Amino acid sequence: MDVRHLDIAKFLPHRSPFLMVDQLLTLDDTHVSTTFTIKPDCIFNENGVFNEAGLVENAAQTCSSIVGKSFFNENDVEGEGTKLIGFISAIKKVTIKSCPKVGSTILTNATLKSRFDTDEYSICTLSCRITLEHIELLSCELNLVIQELK
Repeated sequence: MDVRHLDIAKFLPHRSPFLMVDQLLTLDDTHVSTTFTIKPDCIFNENGVFNEAGLVENAAQTCSSIVGKSFFNENDVEGEGTKLIGFISAIKKVTIKSCPKVGSTILTNATLKSRFDTDEYSICTLSCRITLEHIELLSCELNLVIQELK
């Protein structure tokens, strides 16, 4: 399946104005790649710049799609089969080198490092890198908790 045609907003629990991912480029069991174009009305803009909290939130939303995908049926291209909640349980390491300007389109790549599943939730550790025109803006390692809402 070509994931570029999936509407990522149907699979993440976030909604405008808190959705920080526009397009899913690639997605498999261990890696994801997304883009996000920073619009002028984004809640994480400060003086024409997408701030550090916005970068971290973009990273977390991108990362959550790797584990989140396992909660959905492969044929559920509308994201109707389940509802998820996820949150950052720990930021193990983060390096922010620069913040992009409004109007920029950032590329975010994440890789699953470890995962622990229970009947109730999944805990995972992921590494993430955000770039703008091949220049690294952020690198981090996050722990996320993903849970299906019953």
